[in-house]
Amino acid sequence: MPPKKRNSGAAQKETKTSIKHAPLPDKENPDLSVEKHKEKDADFVTLCQSLQVTEAVCDHAWTIWKAVQASVEKVPDTEKRLWGVCLFVAVTDLEVASFTFTQVLKAVDLNVTQFLALLKKMDVNLDTISTRVNSAMTRLEKKYNVSLALYQRFEKTCSKIYTEDVKAKCILRSSWTMFLLAKGRALQMEDDLVISFHLMVCVLEFFIRRCPPNMLQPLYQSAISTAQSPPTRTSRRNQSKAKPCQPPPEVDVQLLETLCKENDCSLEEVKNVYQTSFSAFLDSMSLLGTQDLPQASNLSQQYEELYLKSRDFDGRLFLDKDETLVNAEVELMQVESTPRKNQPEEDVVLIPPQTPVRAAMNSIAQLRVDLTASGDQPSANLAVYFKNCTVDPTKEVLQRVESLSQLFFQRFGQAVGPRCVGLGKQRFTLGIRLYYRVMESMLKSEEKRLSVQNFSKLLNDSTFHTSLLACALEVVMATYGGSSTTGVYSNGVSPETDLSFPWILDVFQLAAFDFYKVIESFIKAEPNLTKDIVKHLERCEYQIMESIAWRGDSPLFELLRQTHEDGPVEQAEPTATLNQPLQHNHTAADLYLSPVRPSNRTLTAPECPATPPSQPPAPAPNQTPRHPQSKSLSVFYKKLYRLAYMRLKMLYTRLLTSHPDLEPIMWTLYQHTLQHEYDLMRDRHLDQLMMSAMYAICKVKNVDLRFKTIVTAYKNMPNTNPETFKHVLIRDGQYDSIIVFYNLVFMQKLKTNILQYASNRPPTLSPIPQIPCSPYKFQNSPLRVPGSNNVYISPMKSPQRMSPGVMTPRTRILVSIGESFGTSDKFQKINAMVNSRDWSLKRYGCFDRNSASKPLKRLRFDMDGQDEADGSKTDGDSAMIQKLEEITSTRTRVQEQMKEDAESKKDKP
Repeated sequence: MPPKKRNSGAAQKETKTSIKHAPLPDKENPDLSVEKHKEKDADFVTLCQSLQVTEAVCDHAWTIWKAVQASVEKVPDTEKRLWGVCLFVAVTDLEVASFTFTQVLKAVDLNVTQFLALLKKMDVNLDTISTRVNSAMTRLEKKYNVSLALYQRFEKTCSKIYTEDVKAKCILRSSWTMFLLAKGRALQMEDDLVISFHLMVCVLEFFIRRCPPNMLQPLYQSAISTAQSPPTRTSRRNQSKAKPCQPPPEVDVQLLETLCKENDCSLEEVKNVYQTSFSAFLDSMSLLGTQDLPQASNLSQQYEELYLKSRDFDGRLFLDKDETLVNAEVELMQVESTPRKNQPEEDVVLIPPQTPVRAAMNSIAQLRVDLTASGDQPSANLAVYFKNCTVDPTKEVLQRVESLSQLFFQRFGQAVGPRCVGLGKQRFTLGIRLYYRVMESMLKSEEKRLSVQNFSKLLNDSTFHTSLLACALEVVMATYGGSSTTGVYSNGVSPETDLSFPWILDVFQLAAFDFYKVIESFIKAEPNLTKDIVKHLERCEYQIMESIAWRGDSPLFELLRQTHEDGPVEQAEPTATLNQPLQHNHTAADLYLSPVRPSNRTLTAPECPATPPSQPPAPAPNQTPRHPQSKSLSVFYKKLYRLAYMRLKMLYTRLLTSHPDLEPIMWTLYQHTLQHEYDLMRDRHLDQLMMSAMYAICKVKNVDLRFKTIVTAYKNMPNTNPETFKHVLIRDGQYDSIIVFYNLVFMQKLKTNILQYASNRPPTLSPIPQIPCSPYKFQNSPLRVPGSNNVYISPMKSPQRMSPGVMTPRTRILVSIGESFGTSDKFQKINAMVNSRDWSLKRYGCFDRNSASKPLKRLRFDMDGQDEADGSKTDGDSAMIQKLEEITSTRTRVQEQMKEDAESKKDKP
């Protein structure tokens, strides 16, 4: 039954030594000798010599190559490129700084994307690529993606600032080099897109103020403040004599405001970066208080030192469109447009692509607009709810916010840098506003649901408040791009410098099981959350169920232990309900006030109606009292089972579609493990039990499926991490691969149960759960109007939120139905069409798909001047009107069909 683990020897053992800088070849460290390494390929040794690696790196890289050689396709030049990947893996494994990432890319003629793809192909066995290498490449890839996005924005912004001039190109090169140098020195987190972009705006402002006006475009010529004009040589000399130490200059607000407006970023946040991080960097460069441009050679020399120290990629190569960083086949600056033929030139609208920087800036601007009307203190309505409580929680709420704010500022400063604490305060302020607003919305919903106003028990629950505030801050951090849902593993990044979820839980020392209780209610209470943020919170919920809630100190284990003490009747979630639809009518109040222990078996009367918001004011006359039950645990397990089956189904369909009879058996073993052997989940991942259950059933059913095959398929599933199958807890802090976990832990614990499935009388199979659908409606998402390829509608929440200035600041192409825009003739029929609700029929499937009527033909607006009805040529307006008439006819047919179906159903007995 147990699989054999491939032994790769000592080559893959991870060392615990500190990073050592390998000396370059000299008298004490001569070049690698081809004669000494005659068992290796001569070209491989030559490559090692060109990269100046040590003997140990050469040997280790060759060992890796021999391990993967048989599984590599024989393609010209691929062998040499894979040697380069092996050398990179070797220096990372041995923690020896030998060459830079750019140097190895150039040596084997690869770009970043190709290198990463080859590295993934090499990971053919569980022990080929170590977790250290995975971590290093994850950090490198993220830094590269951020740098590429920033350079794209830098190039586009500079084209709007400077004229086409030779000297301007020199300034552009100096600006980018200075930005790279400032990012490496002033920022503790170089892969933070938003803070890095704000720093780049500061660098641009620095150079604009110091370059000749004739090199600037008119907008920036007029934006330069006269107060910041360069002083004369005499006045500068006199100032130098009078004040040897110049105080930090005031920021040119007018110029900075122009830059922020043009780049859709917050002036307040950019000023904060300028006055803290950037000013400190200028001071270190002796540029603070001067009006001189820095020397390009000096900037390049200092960045060279930084680049060689970091040993990653040379960011200056973006300026040269170097093929190691930029794919030559794809232009950096692309403007997406909708192709239209036979249309007047003025009707063609260019739509800027949603680049990472643009997406981040738009999301931040939208969040700030949404929270403009919200205050930093409890609103008047919230204050009324507090006063109506048996115990007024106002003082406790304010004190808790203050204490948690200090924790947040401290940890944010540790992660991003002590000079960026001000940015943390700005983000915490947004989180506080969202926290109070969502709390008020939740209480209004509970008041309407229960017809009570006294929420004393809930509002005096410290865990509820901490969870709600943490969720609000997670929304803010995710909007700023600080949260990338890396999961329980941080890909080698220190928890102190990784703002990804569950960072906020660690800051507040909040249990993931408690945090999960508020997520669904939070989403329902805040309709202005974007689709991306809703998906992010839903992914956080999945991560909690997959691994984070199963940490060793989680209260989930104590709750499960107490539940199992009451016997099988009080199990977390009865298997009989697995095939029933998942209900989403529970609220945060229900989950936080759910009893920790089911207590005794005697019936108890409901508590005082003034205290628990989860109980109505008084029980109905015919209502039967029931036991207190742990609703939070029941809901958690309902979601857990459905998520677990969804993942199992996804993996099963990739591997075993020819064995449909095995799926329910695998699920039964998997579900049994989660219900009765839940301690196997302690400090482990849900998918680890899933892969083990799949392998176990295949073994007892004599189906040939190797663990390597399972892992290969698993790697191609969404939301997976190599750490899940490479870094599994065995015992007492010891970790190994998923194969070792199966042999030493899983099989030993469940051997008796597994063997039952090989008998003629196997255990009763568990019901198959319904695969969950997201309970969250994305009402803010634009919906395509049926019959068109390029007309979308989106519900308007408020004039501020949906204003063209916020949504599309550069193009002003947003059309809001009901507002005044251009000529009304062109869009009057669109108004009539979208004001109806018939468009929802197709989206939500409200008509009977089994109807005998033919499916409706997909209609589209005429894009090339050719009328689909009679083939005649028409102008754009006539074609649009004709298509709208066809849509009206279609709508009528649908309504008649629905009416007929409804009447036929009534006639049925």
